[in-house]
Amino acid sequence: MSKLKDLILFEDEHIIAINKPAHLASLHERHDSGQASVVAMVKDLNPDYKLCHRIDRETSGVMLIAKDDDTYKSIARQFEQRSIKKEYHAIVSASVVLNELCVDLPLLTDSKRRVNISRKHGKPSTTIFNTIKAFKHFTLLQCQPLTGRLHQIRIHAASQNLPLVADELYGGKLAYLSQIKKVHKTDEAEKPLISRFALHAYQITFNTIAGKEMTIQAPYPKDFEVFVKLLNKYDLP
Repeated sequence: MSKLKDLILFEDEHIIAINKPAHLASLHERHDSGQASVVAMVKDLNPDYKLCHRIDRETSGVMLIAKDDDTYKSIARQFEQRSIKKEYHAIVSASVVLNELCVDLPLLTDSKRRVNISRKHGKPSTTIFNTIKAFKHFTLLQCQPLTGRLHQIRIHAASQNLPLVADELYGGKLAYLSQIKKVHKTDEAEKPLISRFALHAYQITFNTIAGKEMTIQAPYPKDFEVFVKLLNKYDLP
């Protein structure tokens, strides 16, 4: 596993932004405390540093780390006030053109961290979806969560019959090259184009401790980048 320093996108005296790899947990997993996590890597770098937020284990992308208490409190306050702007990119198994589609469905997380839509007991949850590029069989989507609920983007996309590629928990299916290109058949089983749900935390915009607005982008990791390249090559309308 990479060291934290290998993941840094930006650093100054107050904050560090990293590009988290997929399959790396943000926090310690209860069932496997010996497994690597972002918070453990942060504490190894400096015990006083604090993780400002989390993203799903399989999700890649930008995360913020505060070097001091004042910065941590400032970022936490911005998350609480929903003034931080987050932009995720996702790939779904349908060709669709969305323009400011607002999905406003309350979400309820139970004691086993299972998430469901619950109009009666759920917490307010809002996501805005826009098409970045529609292909013949797939779509690259911009997803802007206005709230920060567990699995929010994944469930809101699935609620529109647009589950994320490979997000089998919410009805998504694996994607294969043979869906977009003629491939030579062999006895070996075809490998999927991406082995985790296709979601990347692409960009975050926040105010620094000095009050300056800052935007940090996280380049696509290799699996996501290759997937998009193959769609551009073989799946144009």
